[in-house]
Amino acid sequence: MIRCLALLALLAAPFVQADTALHDDLPLRYLEQTPAGTHDQPLVIFLHGYGSNEADLFGLYERLPATYTYLSARAPQTLDEDSFQWFRRKGQGPYDGVSEDLASSAGLIEQFVRAAAAKYHTEPGKVVLVGFSQGAVMAYEVGLRHPQSVRGIAALSGKILPQLASQLKGSAQLQRLGIFIGHGTNDQRLPYSDGAEANRLLQGLALEPQFHAYPGMGHSISEVEIQDLDRWLRGLTP
Repeated sequence: MIRCLALLALLAAPFVQADTALHDDLPLRYLEQTPAGTHDQPLVIFLHGYGSNEADLFGLYERLPATYTYLSARAPQTLDEDSFQWFRRKGQGPYDGVSEDLASSAGLIEQFVRAAAAKYHTEPGKVVLVGFSQGAVMAYEVGLRHPQSVRGIAALSGKILPQLASQLKGSAQLQRLGIFIGHGTNDQRLPYSDGAEANRLLQGLALEPQFHAYPGMGHSISEVEIQDLDRWLRGLTP
């Protein structure tokens, strides 16, 4: 998986930049964009992909509801300067993660979600995780295991890992989650079938994911997908 460089180019200069200071008062370092009044506003938390950093998805806020609070978290494992990951890959087969890494990062994200909700005076019913690629994997890991902590999950070019899939069971808390799944049909890193399988699995648990297939799109985020995500967010947390 790679950084979403096409997205960075798409979200370049025409927009006023947010506060680019890296904050460290929560369990993960993060960037922040807040409206004038942050009390009890919907809180969107971005989780970047493998080898990327907190700046990669941050510009998305420019195309999403202006009154929401946006945080973009940095993964805890350093690969190189400005390059981070949520977990190490297990083996060379279908994409999977080292269990210890998954548990450690998921725990940090869950702590981050709780602490951020407290800081911005936001109820769990207004918190949404938006992840791309490996970040989408983590959004599933945290949101599906701890549905009481969030209102929704947006998984962009991601997958539900086998270990999580085998442990999921239907529940009233799980069924109240809003789920957005977006996947390009030409994704060569996490194939389109991963998104389709996540949709099938969640439907089997009586959830109703909003599944979007993007013909011809690879491992990236398109303008159409951003528009779909914006509509979904507005409907999820009106």
